[in-house]
Amino acid sequence: MAEINLVAEPGREAGSRVSRRLRAAGRIPAVVYGHGIAPIAVSVDARELRSALSTDAGTRALLQIEIGADRHLAMARQLQRHPVRRTVTHVDFQVVSRDEVVTAEVPIVLVGDAVAVHQGDGVVGQELQALAIKAKPADLPPAIEVDVSALEIGGTIRVSDLALPRGVETDVDGEHAVVAGRPRQITALGEEAATVEGEEAAAAAEGAADKGRDEGTSSRGGGGAS
Repeated sequence: MAEINLVAEPGREAGSRVSRRLRAAGRIPAVVYGHGIAPIAVSVDARELRSALSTDAGTRALLQIEIGADRHLAMARQLQRHPVRRTVTHVDFQVVSRDEVVTAEVPIVLVGDAVAVHQGDGVVGQELQALAIKAKPADLPPAIEVDVSALEIGGTIRVSDLALPRGVETDVDGEHAVVAGRPRQITALGEEAATVEGEEAAAAAEGAADKGRDEGTSSRGGGGAS
């Protein structure tokens, strides 16, 4: 995985007012920590940060953070976002070593065409959207591809079936379903049954109402005769 250079400006003061001024000036408050160094309060250019995290690696990108004369290999570990605009308001950079194993979640991407499922009027259901993995920083893949070409209706691809890249491991239960081929008609039959039950219930309610009206009419008619 390629390393991306990112210049960080040290000397950031604490406080929400300072942070607002930085964001108004196009900079994002951040902190760099890990591997025995004291946490360093910094700020980074918002556009440069967005560009660094917009590659295929996303937040798993390896960053060479330049702080004055020092350089630190790091990853963006925690991003805080604005609740409405969803723009980044703060970021934590964790210093890592090229030789250490780190954890990360990578997206699962389905590839291929599940011909047997589609010809059988079925659907391909993705049960797992991302996979938690362990690997050295340079071995972290941008995504885990799952080939569904051989998937059939009633078939399941599980975590244990995944072909993980070299140097990548996962602690997720191997029996956990990733993709399943489902018959579409199961849903259709369920909806039809629910419709029939609803119609029967409505008819029963209408019959009960009619009976109640008839009984009420008979009672009023009897009272008039006496």
